[in-house]
Amino acid sequence: MATPYNHREIEQKWRKKWETDPVNVNDGKKPKYYCLDMFPYPSGNGIHVGHWRGYVISDVWSRYKMLQGYYLIHPMGWDAFGLPAENYAIKMGVHPAKSTAENIANIKRQLAEIAAIYDWDREVNTTDPEFYKWTQWIFVKMFKEGLAYEKEMPINWCPSCKTGLANEEVVNGKCERCGEDVTKKNLKQWMLKITKYAERLLADMDQLDWPEKVKKMQADWIGKSYGAEVDFQIKDRDEKITVYTTRPDTLYGATFMVLAPEHKLASKLSTDETKEAVEKYIYEASMKSNVDRLQDKEKTGVFTGSYAINPLNGAKIPIWLSDYVLADYGTGAIMCVPAHDDRDFEFATKFNIPIIQVIAKDGKEIENMTEAYTEASGIVINSGDWNGMESSVLKKEAPEMIEKRGFGKKTTNYKLRDWVFSRQRYWGEPIPIIHCDECGAVPVPEEQLPLLLPEVESYQPTGTGESPLADIEEWVNTTCPVCGKPAKRETNTMPQWAGSSWYFLRYVDNKNSKELVSKENAEKYLPVDMYIGGVEHAVLHLLYSRFYTKFLYDIGVVNFKEPFTKLFNQGMITGKNGIKMSKSKGNIVSPDELVRDYGCDSLRLYELFVGPPELDSEWDDRGIDGVYRFMNRFWNLVMENKDKNAKETKELVKIRNKMIYDITTRLEAFNLNTVVSGFMEYNNKLIELSKKDGIDIKTLEVLAILIAPFAPHMGEEIWQQLGHKNSVFDNEWPSYDEAAMKDDEIEIAIQINGKTRAVIQVAADISKEDAIAAGKNAVAEKLTGTIVKEIYVPGRIINIVQK
Repeated sequence: MATPYNHREIEQKWRKKWETDPVNVNDGKKPKYYCLDMFPYPSGNGIHVGHWRGYVISDVWSRYKMLQGYYLIHPMGWDAFGLPAENYAIKMGVHPAKSTAENIANIKRQLAEIAAIYDWDREVNTTDPEFYKWTQWIFVKMFKEGLAYEKEMPINWCPSCKTGLANEEVVNGKCERCGEDVTKKNLKQWMLKITKYAERLLADMDQLDWPEKVKKMQADWIGKSYGAEVDFQIKDRDEKITVYTTRPDTLYGATFMVLAPEHKLASKLSTDETKEAVEKYIYEASMKSNVDRLQDKEKTGVFTGSYAINPLNGAKIPIWLSDYVLADYGTGAIMCVPAHDDRDFEFATKFNIPIIQVIAKDGKEIENMTEAYTEASGIVINSGDWNGMESSVLKKEAPEMIEKRGFGKKTTNYKLRDWVFSRQRYWGEPIPIIHCDECGAVPVPEEQLPLLLPEVESYQPTGTGESPLADIEEWVNTTCPVCGKPAKRETNTMPQWAGSSWYFLRYVDNKNSKELVSKENAEKYLPVDMYIGGVEHAVLHLLYSRFYTKFLYDIGVVNFKEPFTKLFNQGMITGKNGIKMSKSKGNIVSPDELVRDYGCDSLRLYELFVGPPELDSEWDDRGIDGVYRFMNRFWNLVMENKDKNAKETKELVKIRNKMIYDITTRLEAFNLNTVVSGFMEYNNKLIELSKKDGIDIKTLEVLAILIAPFAPHMGEEIWQQLGHKNSVFDNEWPSYDEAAMKDDEIEIAIQINGKTRAVIQVAADISKEDAIAAGKNAVAEKLTGTIVKEIYVPGRIINIVQK
């Protein structure tokens, strides 16, 4: 009777063994492979089975690469500054420093249950002064290079979090963190000039082995477009309004203009008759987020009372305000061609503005337009000397024509806006800037970093637009490092993205007090080879990290331009009906009890088995029972055969090589759910074969190595049970022999007039003539007519056509 599978005993044994004798050792000879999880923020809820999924995927991949002969950089740390940690602390009524430390301890305990080969000697924490010293150092460097600057502007404001938000942090008009409706607030903000890197961020995506959907999301967010800036003279005034358009070929069809309510001329263009309505509209627009304004289905607007002159034909066109135009895109003003834009058509129809068609299919004008003509090409009409041109050709040539005529210029535009970097909160990295009446904004000298976050009892946000740090006079009041006169510290803190934008660099040199990362370690271990995390970070963390890396490349800190060579986005594990797991919904599934009852290895396999790893999957606890039964059957197969000294048969060699091929191919393609099902299929086949003469030791050893990345405790225990003293991870990933995988015999269906009449087994390398002869012999009694045709599909079908 085989020894029963005791997951508690086995897992405890190997966990203890790995603590004293780790399997991932850098001997200085192996090439490196850097596999990284997106590090968690220390939530008080701990980690649930959804978090487990990503960590299991990265650990499986890491252990697989280790068996391929690599030394693994596989670290873990904590994204502990920022809104998530502070909001949790406020909710619990404790200081964020205390709650963060407690949460980290709890999650670290849970992570140990995953049995991931994290190198805890490389651990980082964004709230550690030895870490955020370098977060501040990067900001100082950006300030000195002109990339960090102050600007007063209307920003997204979360009334619940009581802080400003970057555009990327607003989702469907709501705060990305707390879900509150976002409003607008005028504040002086620190900005990072990410727009300087727009073209490089776009062009360098060709280097990335990333999911196409993520690259598209970033490309759309950067939003590069070609067109022209056109100057419209305001009637009876000296000012001009400049618009950016990607369709200069439609300029003759511009029948009105729309300005963003925040445009510097918006209120100045009103007349005595329109002043009250204009001011009311500007105020109402200020209370909406950019996302809401773009998504509002009902277009609103107000006529200013002023007109502009179309520079091509001299036509007088009305100037309107509407909140679907944003001040921070283009010039904050647009020319409107209602005949060829759905939004403009809707607006013009609602407010009874003329619609002039300037592009027509085959040059024929539509008599009664009921919708905009938005085809990309057509013949230009109603456009003076442009009439008769192909619009797609004119679109390319018009910018230069406009430039030559002196009322505009050709240009390239981006939707990407500079990054709002200030947060009016306590729990974040202090921005290392000193404000001096004489010298202006001055950076804290690099040798004085880190600028420590002062300890306070009251850290709650004020809601006034100032950080709680503003109330700490002894911290705020200082001296200017340039002139020595009294000065004040910047009191805003950095956003939660500041530390996470570069943390992956620090893992490889986390104890270096003199450099962010040494050139030696950067060249040896960076960049990240495989980055695993959720797609929700596509235009936040991932874009910011690319920006930071390019800047650090420019100043010589690193010698690469992209931080993450390959990216894998795992899908979400949801509760019932696809609802995201959250404490408020009461649908969180903790891994703790599952590990206790079924073992870490069973849960690891089930996390992979629930569905394709890149797709969302609904969690069902009942499914783990089946995986646990498989684990027991797998264990019993090995235990019952390990001492039989069974001989290696041709059939065993074939199935072993097929198994290696299938598992490897599926693993390389990240089809991890089918890897688990593959183990189950081959386990069943081997059980059947074992009933004959047993399973040979080599096949059992291959089983141990193949299962080890997925179920490491079981892999180690089986390897030891097979008589080995070393670790299963000291092996090489097995290779397969294609010749050995081939079948000696194959089944061929024999058809008569397309209907299967028999199935025969023949040699795999049988000739066409012999196959047909064998087939005809098998159905000889049913061949009653004259054979007119014999069709042979090699290895599959013989169809005999008779009449």
